Amino acid sequence: MLPAYISHSDCIKHEMGDQHPECPERIGAVNDQLLIKGLLDYMQPYDAPLATEHQLAQAHSSLYIHELAAQVPTEGYAQIDPDTKINQYSYQAALRAAGAAVLATDLVITGKAPVGFCNVRPPGHHAERAAAGGFCFFNNIVVGIRHALNEHGLERVALIDFDVHHGNGSEDILYDDPRVLMCSIFEEGLYPFCGSNPRGANMINVGLPTRSCSAPFREAVETGWLPALEAFKPQMLFISAGFDAHREDDMGNLGLVEADYEWVTRQLVQVAARHCQGRIVSCLEGGYVLSPLGRSAAAHVKVLIGAD
Repeated sequence: MLPAYISHSDCIKHEMGDQHPECPERIGAVNDQLLIKGLLDYMQPYDAPLATEHQLAQAHSSLYIHELAAQVPTEGYAQIDPDTKINQYSYQAALRAAGAAVLATDLVITGKAPVGFCNVRPPGHHAERAAAGGFCFFNNIVVGIRHALNEHGLERVALIDFDVHHGNGSEDILYDDPRVLMCSIFEEGLYPFCGSNPRGANMINVGLPTRSCSAPFREAVETGWLPALEAFKPQMLFISAGFDAHREDDMGNLGLVEADYEWVTRQLVQVAARHCQGRIVSCLEGGYVLSPLGRSAAAHVKVLIGAD
């Protein structure tokens, strides 16, 4: 039984124009580092399926799903928000990205894989129940979470988000769902300019000042996340794995390094071992400078699959 590695070539066809930071090359940057470091030798590859409307509707309104599909252009781009465009392949890519989270959830819960990592785009954690934004169309990780809860009958799951930007979309969908504990760390003052005042009692949001670097990040995990996770005793962990808090990524300025992603992943693996039968699904979110993205994702996956 090997860890699952889920991706799809459709995720490369989505693009939002030259020089856009959320570029197709992100998929290859992650894949190449996993290959170079030999990590793919320890993983079973899967093609991401297309998420169904029923699966998407566990996280999004049916009206929004249909409206987004109707905006797909036959050529060029349609502007969704000031930072987010859709081309003729984007909707298919978004279905693959959400479908990857569903497949990973199925594989892990049924015991066909101990953990799953989804190297997919577009990312998802800024997608709200009825709105796209921040490069995101469907909230991939939340689609997986709701699938675990509603289709597999899990009672408690936790969402961990260490992207440099707060996962406002995940919070919008999950803030009133007591079955989910969401733990988010983000840089204060960045898009989406919220998170410091959690919308629900199930939200552990920790905003960090610019240039915090490793020590405050690790302290926030140790004093904020870990006690809450121990008290909640989740049956499965889901990770919004954004790597744009890296010191070489100019999308933010928290100053993290690969060792921080190794460290936080190790803490989560230990939580999962105690409470979740080791079950974790991780989905790629941010990370926009290709070299640190690839290196950070490899550091995360190495610990996630137990190859460290």
